[in-house]
Amino acid sequence: MLLLNQILQEEQKMNLTVSQDFNFKSPINKVWNALIDSDTLAKWIMENNFKPIVGHICQFRNEQWNLIVDCEVLVVDEPYKLSYTWVGGPINTIVTWTLKQEDGTTNLHLEQTGFEKEDQAFNGAKYGWAKMGEELKKVLEEM
Repeated sequence: MLLLNQILQEEQKMNLTVSQDFNFKSPINKVWNALIDSDTLAKWIMENNFKPIVGHICQFRNEQWNLIVDCEVLVVDEPYKLSYTWVGGPINTIVTWTLKQEDGTTNLHLEQTGFEKEDQAFNGAKYGWAKMGEELKKVLEEM
């Protein structure tokens, strides 16, 4: 039983997830387009060469931070789900966006899975996505 508990604790450590929800007074298709359009993504995440095609390999780049994030698109289920790898610096994770529209509001759920420990990268991701969610809100209001 002790060994089983140790194994479960190790699995939990390797499966830390950043999970955040955002609500926008925008139609689901507008929010979806902000997730898949490279020019729009550059306004709220980073410069990129993203294309919403399963298997497409791309990068998000921030020269100011000297940061390059390598990605491969895993799931495109328009306009409900988008998933891609997010590999850069010390992290090798998967980002998944899930969209749902109810009563004129679009709920955008983010999960970034695969963190091995609750460290600077994990906490930085939590902070970063919260900040980017605020930027996305501004971008949607301008669209």
